[in-house]
Amino acid sequence: MERAREHDSTGGPDQPARRPGETGTALELLVHGVGGTTPQEMLNDPRTVRITGDDIAAVFRRADDVDAERSPDDRRRDGPVPEAYVWCNLTSGNGTRALWLLLLPFMVVNLAHWMRPSARGHRRTVRLYGLLVRLTGLTLTVLLVAAACEVALDLAAWQCAGTRACADRHSWLGFLSPTVSDGGWWNSPGRRLALASFVPTALTVLLWYLSRRTWSDYESQQPPTRDPEPDEDGGGSTALGRPGFWYGRRLVARLRAAHTAAGLVTVAAAVAGAAARHDREPGGPAVLNILGLLLEAALAACAVAVVWVVCRRGRSERRIDRELDERFVRRLPLAALVLLALALLYAGWERPGWESAGRLPGDATFGGLAAVQGLLVIVLAGVAYALHRTDPDRRAVLRGLGGPAVAMLACALGGVMSGGVSQRVSDWLDGTGTSIDGPPVLLTWQASVIPPLIVVLLVLFGWLAHRAWQLARAEREAVARDYPDEAQDRARTRRIAYTRAMASLTDRGPRIVAVTSGVTLLLGAGALVGALTTDETPGEAAQGTYPVVHGAAETAQALGSWLIGLGFILFVTWGRRAYKDAAARRTIGILWDVGTFWPRAAHPFAPPCYAERAVPDLTWRIATWTRVTGGRLVISGHSQGSVLAAAAAWQLAPSTRKRVALLTYGSPLERLYGRWFPAHFGPAALGSLHREVDCWRNLYRLTDPIGGPVRLPGNHDLGVDHVPLQDPLSYGRNDMHPLPAPILGHSDYQADPAFAEERRKLLARLRPDLPAPRHTAEQPCPGPEAEPQSNSGRSSA
Repeated sequence: MERAREHDSTGGPDQPARRPGETGTALELLVHGVGGTTPQEMLNDPRTVRITGDDIAAVFRRADDVDAERSPDDRRRDGPVPEAYVWCNLTSGNGTRALWLLLLPFMVVNLAHWMRPSARGHRRTVRLYGLLVRLTGLTLTVLLVAAACEVALDLAAWQCAGTRACADRHSWLGFLSPTVSDGGWWNSPGRRLALASFVPTALTVLLWYLSRRTWSDYESQQPPTRDPEPDEDGGGSTALGRPGFWYGRRLVARLRAAHTAAGLVTVAAAVAGAAARHDREPGGPAVLNILGLLLEAALAACAVAVVWVVCRRGRSERRIDRELDERFVRRLPLAALVLLALALLYAGWERPGWESAGRLPGDATFGGLAAVQGLLVIVLAGVAYALHRTDPDRRAVLRGLGGPAVAMLACALGGVMSGGVSQRVSDWLDGTGTSIDGPPVLLTWQASVIPPLIVVLLVLFGWLAHRAWQLARAEREAVARDYPDEAQDRARTRRIAYTRAMASLTDRGPRIVAVTSGVTLLLGAGALVGALTTDETPGEAAQGTYPVVHGAAETAQALGSWLIGLGFILFVTWGRRAYKDAAARRTIGILWDVGTFWPRAAHPFAPPCYAERAVPDLTWRIATWTRVTGGRLVISGHSQGSVLAAAAAWQLAPSTRKRVALLTYGSPLERLYGRWFPAHFGPAALGSLHREVDCWRNLYRLTDPIGGPVRLPGNHDLGVDHVPLQDPLSYGRNDMHPLPAPILGHSDYQADPAFAEERRKLLARLRPDLPAPRHTAEQPCPGPEAEPQSNSGRSSA
């Protein structure tokens, strides 16, 4: 059942209020966290009504509360009317979400764009940071398409179809083989490459289609428009408050055109490069040689145009930019498609005596991509460190180097995925291991460094386990202090202490990322040097050395190949399961909930940003409801929902923002977002949010691995953070809890009496008509001095 009618709402969300009468209604707008939930669970009622929205994201109420603003029943005013905003289908909807696994490296590099350190007055350096990340994202697109070319063009069409022993084992390649087909029309190497090029071309078209479809569903959502107020500074201390922040339609369209053209140019270069190299040999046809040179020059010019489009200015956030760069969005991919067609025609021309032998020319592509990616990451690290020094933030991860570290992991992830596919296809085609040369040497070297990397990770996880054991021992005394009147149970105490210790390990995540990224960079550089200097696999290069070295190289090479194969099989299996199983799809959706909060500013093929739909939804709902009813509103956000709530609050007009209160619980606003994204959720941004909303309270537990305190800078007489909530609520059995109370961790914050008490205080502070004076003696913002329960007062490290 749906209720689409709003309460006499007309015009925009921030036009002058038109109130039919002061009702005094209080509203609690609930926003769920990662993983999603149902409106029935959020509202604790099986009978719910959709007030506004669609099947993707909507606002729900209990059936009895649909007309709460109009009801004359004064008893409704004793407590807030709960209203649930459900957005989980934005990330875990239908089965096509399983295809997003293919886009994982693109999502990770897009995160690196938003991890830049905070800086003021250094626009050129900030733009250089964004430019470097966009170029890194472009190399990932080329790497993925090049891997598809390696599989289809080199391994299948060039090597296997050109080798009788391999073609005999795979009858489906027989019509391409010069020997099996008895001189058929397709036996020419150029025609085989032209036919096989449809595989990477189809992959590029698929990426374009996914990006185009999600772009029309997400980036094309119109945000609310309004006139700036006199006291508004155009975004304040964070860019999340700027009018055009959640409307990246123009940039994504431009980048999509550039990346699509880059993929098509990569395929054209792979096809035409082999034919052009043959034509340049002594005795080759002069006309075809000239045509090949002209075609390669045109491909180079198109590649330069692609890089130029990517290097252009990034996002327009200070205004809602509804324009599109039609010349680039349409003409650039079309030009690349025409060049691809010319390359196929050129390669398919008859060339008597041309035979395929060895690997397809162009193996240096993977080496060049690896070198460029490493150089970009190193320069990005220098730029990030320079930005961090201009405005140091002691809570920022890795001293501002979180973005470069994550960009390095994105490159490594792309390399593993592309190399894994090549290795598995090569093993499948070459059953004996002797009929074809296999993938480029660099991919074998990259596979061989995976076992040493796993050893490093095992050492790190061993250190984490030891650290957790130490923390658990230290927490036992703290648990005893938090429950002083309870008879101590050693097993119960150990369990609570262990849960707290495991939750605190989240704060050690930056060390894991730093070590993994650094080791990956060093091992990748070693693999690149080894491949270029020896042009042999690690096992072949180690022949003649010490037996221990040769054995280690052979073991690493074999084990790395199997590990890549296992990872590829698990990847495909997980994707297939997610396509059929809604529960598995929701698990993947949790990953997207965290990774796709940010707009696609660095890579257009990344999974879409759900916040570009969710944040305007919340902004519209909050602004229109407060304007029409004049009631009191508390935004109640759990986990990732608290991040959406904060983003929506920043988007409100200052006059509206002062009319609402914010209640967050299990919130990663500072613990994760503030540390990893300091430019947008740093101390200055969170401090401004505290000053600009009417009041803000934050609840957290020491057993919560995600949520934590906000830790606002400066001296705040009436702070945001509640003391840590007790978890479990009861240590042992008593009259209120005759059965053992569970350790709740990150879930079910509403079960704690402090939740209802803090909500009551926030509503008491708000006024039905005008916002109350801030921090007055009559209606103070709830502070530590007024807490209903005691605790040790410790905060998670």
